[in-house]
Amino acid sequence: MCGRYSFAASKEKIEKQLGVRVKKTLEANYNIAPTQEAYVVTDKAPDMLQRYRWGLIPYWANDPKVNNNLINARCEGIASRPSFRIPIRKQRCLVLADGFYEWRSEGGEKTPYRIVLQEGAVMAFAGLWDVWKGERGEELYSFTVITTRPNAEMSKVHSRMPVILPNRGLQTRWLQEEDLYEAMALLQPLEDDMLKVFPVSKKVNSVKVNTPDLYKEVNTPPTLFDQ
Repeated sequence: MCGRYSFAASKEKIEKQLGVRVKKTLEANYNIAPTQEAYVVTDKAPDMLQRYRWGLIPYWANDPKVNNNLINARCEGIASRPSFRIPIRKQRCLVLADGFYEWRSEGGEKTPYRIVLQEGAVMAFAGLWDVWKGERGEELYSFTVITTRPNAEMSKVHSRMPVILPNRGLQTRWLQEEDLYEAMALLQPLEDDMLKVFPVSKKVNSVKVNTPDLYKEVNTPPTLFDQ
């Protein structure tokens, strides 16, 4: 799964890498958690950066709190699940990140790791979005991150990983592809040797900690890459 990630990138970098319009300075968040707002690019506005709430709330939900377990959507069977069968066909998005965190169980403890692209590019996760409307006309836009099986690097940390679309061609196809099966064919693990994985401070465990030092590598437990 993907339960925590980060985004701290310049306006210029986002405009150059994704070709989207950025109207103002971007807000950095070094420890994005579910229910928080984060940056996405949607199929309905592919040239614009927007902020939606993390944790998809289906349009048909009676209570917006139903999103508690919808921060991720497994790619397997996604087209038939009630919460995702419409979004996978009509409401796709890119979820922007500069890295994400995952926890590995080691000796009875969970060690946090940070995962980034080797070349330092911004990540674009494949995502889905929806809009929930309340009785008083209020609207709540939300999204989920699609996950798949791990590549070689991630398999040493966790059994799942976000679907990462590494170039603009794949990103555009995800947003624009009309054929469902062609779109779902994009939901693959990232190629091996494209990720850097390293341990970070356990301070990241707390959603209240949101500082740049969460990005710093700490001493590597000897068991991780020795296996």
